[in-house]
Amino acid sequence: MKNKGILKSMKEILVIYYSNHGSVLELARHIVQGIEQVPGVSARLRTVPKVSTVCEVTEDTIPPNGPPYVELQDLEECIGLALGSPTRFGNMAAPMKYFLDSTSSAWLTGALVGKPASVFTSSASQHGGQESTLLSMMIPLLHHGMLLVGIPYTESALSLTTGGGTPYGASHVSGTAALVACTDHERQLAIALGRRLAETAKKLAS
Repeated sequence: MKNKGILKSMKEILVIYYSNHGSVLELARHIVQGIEQVPGVSARLRTVPKVSTVCEVTEDTIPPNGPPYVELQDLEECIGLALGSPTRFGNMAAPMKYFLDSTSSAWLTGALVGKPASVFTSSASQHGGQESTLLSMMIPLLHHGMLLVGIPYTESALSLTTGGGTPYGASHVSGTAALVACTDHERQLAIALGRRLAETAKKLAS
């Protein structure tokens, strides 16, 4: 009974990501780490399915591995949202855009209005369009009435990083083979973003 009470009182931040080679998933896990540093807040990690170029082909309703696919109910139940996608020509990847395009029912009910949100991304190259990708993900969140949370320059790693990391959100430069792990600064900034999002969401929810 005691454990049930703890679970009931726990507020959740929804972390939604799409990751083709694992770089965005790595960032998502660091953001989850930051979220769970805030007492009374936990993370709910979810992904989105790939989009097929052949209309008849569909993904299974349950992924073969990793976190489950996000559902609209997750949007209603969360107190905040972190959204992550790789860069695709300076924009979010099609699977993330496809999911966001399906959230009109949540928009109609105002399920996300007043909740804080953050964004994160990964690109293969240093100048792969990270900032424009982060901005592209912010636009539908603003339409949902969400409050955007970025990374302030009081986070010293933001001034020291030679890889990813922006005031708009956490980011990572993965290399062309997507084999490069997050640098210490990229990891620190992702954790800081998750923690700041959770702290903001907790204050607003109370």
